[in-house]
Amino acid sequence: MTANLSEILETFEFLDDWEDRYKYLIDLGREMPDLSADEKTDANKVRGCVSQVWLITSIEKGTDGSPVLAFKGDSDALIVQGLVAIVTALFSGKSAREILETDVEEIFSQLGLQDHLTPQRSNGLRSMVGRIRTDAQQALEAACP
Repeated sequence: MTANLSEILETFEFLDDWEDRYKYLIDLGREMPDLSADEKTDANKVRGCVSQVWLITSIEKGTDGSPVLAFKGDSDALIVQGLVAIVTALFSGKSAREILETDVEEIFSQLGLQDHLTPQRSNGLRSMVGRIRTDAQQALEAACP
């Protein structure tokens, strides 16, 4: 079972050393279920990541009829897989509107990611968030023609 966002935030706060946080990121990635080879398609690939990253979006109607999105993902790099785990924990199960209103920079700041990721990993993280926001925007537009 993968961790939820509050568990991730608590663990990051508990771990003082960034080496321990990196180990935790790797553990988060290892806990995620792998995507099948059939799911690792070009259509699911996230552009802008140096490592290979795949995200799959599923959309259901919430109790109020608004779109609720869920995500699963995978990467070929261990730390990036941990970042995928954080992003999916952050956004899965939220409505499209909630996703678009989420202050991602604030959450990443709480985790200290902006100060401890390489520029390439930071760009990849932004690409994942951008892809999720695009999917949320498209789901919202499809639900409200």
